[in-house]
Amino acid sequence: MSLSEQVRASIEAHKPALIETLFRLLRQPSVSAQGLGVAECAEVLRDIMEEHGIAARVIPTAGHPVVYGEYPVEGATNTLLVYGHYDVQPPEPYEAWISPPFEPEIRDGRIYARGTGDNKGQLLTHVLAVKLLADLGLMPKVNLKFIFEGEEESLSPSLPAFLREHADLLRADAFYAADGPMHPSGRPVVFFGVRGVVGIELVARGANRDLHSGEFGGPVPNPAWTLVELLHTMRLPDERVAIEGFYDRVVPPTPYERELLERIPFDPEEVKRDLGISAFAGPPDLSWYEQLMFQPTLTISGMACGYTGPGVKGVLPSEAVVRLEARLVADQDPDDIFAKVARHVRRYAPDVEVRLLSRSAPQKTSPELPVSQAIVAAIADAYGVEPVVKPVLGASAPSYLFAETLGLPVIWATYANYDENNHSPNENITVECFLNGIVASALVFDRVAKLDPAQLRS
Repeated sequence: MSLSEQVRASIEAHKPALIETLFRLLRQPSVSAQGLGVAECAEVLRDIMEEHGIAARVIPTAGHPVVYGEYPVEGATNTLLVYGHYDVQPPEPYEAWISPPFEPEIRDGRIYARGTGDNKGQLLTHVLAVKLLADLGLMPKVNLKFIFEGEEESLSPSLPAFLREHADLLRADAFYAADGPMHPSGRPVVFFGVRGVVGIELVARGANRDLHSGEFGGPVPNPAWTLVELLHTMRLPDERVAIEGFYDRVVPPTPYERELLERIPFDPEEVKRDLGISAFAGPPDLSWYEQLMFQPTLTISGMACGYTGPGVKGVLPSEAVVRLEARLVADQDPDDIFAKVARHVRRYAPDVEVRLLSRSAPQKTSPELPVSQAIVAAIADAYGVEPVVKPVLGASAPSYLFAETLGLPVIWATYANYDENNHSPNENITVECFLNGIVASALVFDRVAKLDPAQLRS
């Protein structure tokens, strides 16, 4: 029997216990944004890891704790650092849940609870794979280190300092994590980077109070128009960003990365139907995936001013606010982009206040590295189908910290079903996806163990 077959047989024999272990973790709330049950969940996770043969401890941070674990293997030369996050999104609105968010329930082959897919269900597969492999006497010769944080859903504010302070403890050869949904086709996704993000708020002010729009409209400046006219200066007719230097340092895809883009299944008409749109936006010479992976964007993510409630109110607003979100690609610098936006605002609307709300750097690992290829092959073996390989994900994540601070190649895979409803009511993971994730982690460990150390560290 192959390793995959042996692991699957063991999973089948222990399926009720595996699911109950997940239920135990899901029952403990861990909402980092609200400070709800996070420290208690860290203790639960540490206990589960210990019970599965991993030496684990809870390490305090300036915010919510990190759960760290080690599983050293005698004679192993390669070390894999496995990441996940045990905190979850706020479950509100509660009334939209069919079953309570922290009372896991199986319906029609799906486990429903907050954190099932994002990320408790996926991180737990790594832990469960360790014990299954050890019990079978098939543990690969790879040292495993685990870092499970409790602040990812709150932008990981304590993670940078934690990685700097514990760099020696976390020394490894590669980073691996399972997070996110599969491709709509049902195939797993492997990706090697994420876009960065800069959150910016612009505030324009007019009079010292809201005014009657008939008595004062015209001679009194309207801050809403100030922002509208400012935003107009930020965009070219072809929908590219007009801010000077915005595209500096943008690295185009390599020939191999372009080849990967062409392999990603994409039906433009189906996407339009699903989203309820008639046409795509953005520069017409750039494909859907090239825009999402290799081009920075500037998005208006929120606007507020005046009155939009029931009925009519003739008001000249005293203040207008707009929030922008710049998504960045390798090798752009969030601080540099913020400075360029601020300089643009000073030029066109010097009285508008510019605030930095959030920042996260982009990160990209080469998909041509031996470890990248090994993990793609492991995922293909686990699922019996070639994964969808994305050089970069359009979203953002703290993986740049591991690349910059620890110098690691960073590889992600997705174990959850496409319709996991992460961040939404009725979040779920199918039982099949959860159990298949255990197989995937086992085969990833095995493939990394077999890499030549010189290749792994190249």
